[in-house]
Amino acid sequence: MSARPRAILAGVGIALASCLALATPSYADDSGATITHLEVAGDQLRVLVSVPADTDLDLAGVTASVDDHRATASAELAAGTSAVRRTSILVIDTSDSMSGARFTAARAAALRFLDLVPDDVYVGVVAFSSTVSQPLAPSLDRATARSVIAGLQLSHGTRLYDGVSAALDLAGTDGQRSLLILSDGADTTDTPLEDVADAVTTDGVLVDAVSLDSGPGDGGAGAALRTLARAGSGTVVSSDPAALRAAFSAEADALARQVLVRLDVPSAATHDEATVEVSIPSGSTTLTASAFGAVRSTSDEPDSAALAPADAGSSGLPSWVMYAGVAAVGVGLLLLLVLLVPARPTPLSLVERVAHYTSAGSHRAASEATPEAFAPVREAAAVMLSRNRSLEARIGRRLEGAGSELRPPEWVLLHAAVVVVVTILGLLLTGGSILVGLVFLVVGIVGPWVYLGFRRGRRRKAFNAALPDALQLMSGSLAAGLSLTQSVDTIVKEGLEPIASEFRRVLVEARLGVDLEDALEGVAERLDSKDLGWVVMAIRIQRPIGGNLAELLETVGSTMREREYMRRQVAALAAEGKLSAWVLGCLPPVFLLYLLVSNRDYVMPLFTTPMGLMMLTGAGLLLGVGTFWMSKMVKVDV
Repeated sequence: MSARPRAILAGVGIALASCLALATPSYADDSGATITHLEVAGDQLRVLVSVPADTDLDLAGVTASVDDHRATASAELAAGTSAVRRTSILVIDTSDSMSGARFTAARAAALRFLDLVPDDVYVGVVAFSSTVSQPLAPSLDRATARSVIAGLQLSHGTRLYDGVSAALDLAGTDGQRSLLILSDGADTTDTPLEDVADAVTTDGVLVDAVSLDSGPGDGGAGAALRTLARAGSGTVVSSDPAALRAAFSAEADALARQVLVRLDVPSAATHDEATVEVSIPSGSTTLTASAFGAVRSTSDEPDSAALAPADAGSSGLPSWVMYAGVAAVGVGLLLLLVLLVPARPTPLSLVERVAHYTSAGSHRAASEATPEAFAPVREAAAVMLSRNRSLEARIGRRLEGAGSELRPPEWVLLHAAVVVVVTILGLLLTGGSILVGLVFLVVGIVGPWVYLGFRRGRRRKAFNAALPDALQLMSGSLAAGLSLTQSVDTIVKEGLEPIASEFRRVLVEARLGVDLEDALEGVAERLDSKDLGWVVMAIRIQRPIGGNLAELLETVGSTMREREYMRRQVAALAAEGKLSAWVLGCLPPVFLLYLLVSNRDYVMPLFTTPMGLMMLTGAGLLLGVGTFWMSKMVKVDV
């Protein structure tokens, strides 16, 4: 063996064992012992201690203290126990620069690591080149791990930083987690190194690296690996293909030599976080290591000793509840459709025939656009609405006012579909949270009506804005000698929407025998247009007593035009206030939804703790009151 591999073998054993560090700062004396993990399990504290190679340990003589208060302690080798989960991720560079002897040596070293690592250590694999893959999730199946390593293929590119980020995600959040990085090239992406290093420090993951053909003074990949290793309280070992086997063997040996110390936190140590010191006799010397960290679990935080990940549902219910709820919704809809099977049709009355004729033109396109497969469902909804004429009439008026071509049965079906889809989407996005699911259910119920009201209001504003020009056109037609009905027909031919479509319906109703004033008043009621209501009132007064109707309409139109000018001027002056009200009112709930999706664990205490629910309720009430007063302040009636 050459001098360089021998030097590496001499240094790797101590270097890798001593650099397995804590998420919190850890300290070791000159003996090289290091506390690598603290874990609270009820009233007991579990401590993992890494010791140097070739040490004769007296585990029966272990002693421990918490904030200088002596604690009852016992020790055993961590290998073979499952009290603390240990996870090790191999992060392997599979770029083209690893081709040849390097990649062959890397595979052999990784396989050697699998042979020596304790059986209770979960091992995962992340490979990075032009892409990042996770071919092996943390597993105890060594045969599968060997197969995965043997099947790694080389490619171009080096996504080192993305590979480390993927390894952090793969390592999870439980127990002691460590990364062993093997790389020989710089990163070829735009991912900031500082962000990855901060993530390593925040997650408390131990990081060691083996840098091929790069010495301590090298820049590029060597400097990047040293930054990552410092963030993970580890070191970078410079190696070559011949010494890779020794480096990986030393890492496995460090895991095999870890000592698990169990100690009872003394009652005299009153703080939740304290300095823990462990001493292990070793021949004529004593190995001592200390670290500062949590020694007790707080009431609002789960024990860190739990190795299984928390259930996805934030409500404390098992995850199957979400799927059971979705299945129940589907079964309920199926039963509803069965109950709504249409009965034998009954003949229409004369009034119903006239109403159907007047609404056929506006709804024909929607009926023709409905697929034949949904025709029975639409008819079933129509039968349901026929049993509640007032509900059907209200829905019909809203649809007509919004200019929608949907009929009330079609709207009911569409509304039901939106409710189901939005509710299921909310459950899936939040992992089955019942509370958030109910919020999405309310949004699905209210949202379509809000949208319909918005469309109706926008159409009413467009109608009122175009009404003065329409009255001017009617006035000119009457002055030219046309009748009132003919002047309405002129608006239908030359007017803008929605004036033209609404006045076309007026003509249809007039031809069926409805008085022209009643037909115009119907338009005013559908659109809730006070301006048109005044026009109809003026026509009703003028027709029996006589007078110049053209001049009257011109005067009314001029008045409306001045009011519209004043309305737009007020809207322009109040625009800034309205925008502020929208931003301040919508920003908190939208940001809360964003946090539920992106960082759910951070925001879930608001829904799962009494204090969080009180804060959420208070914030909602204050936001509602503030939004209400802001809307009142910026709303000006003209």
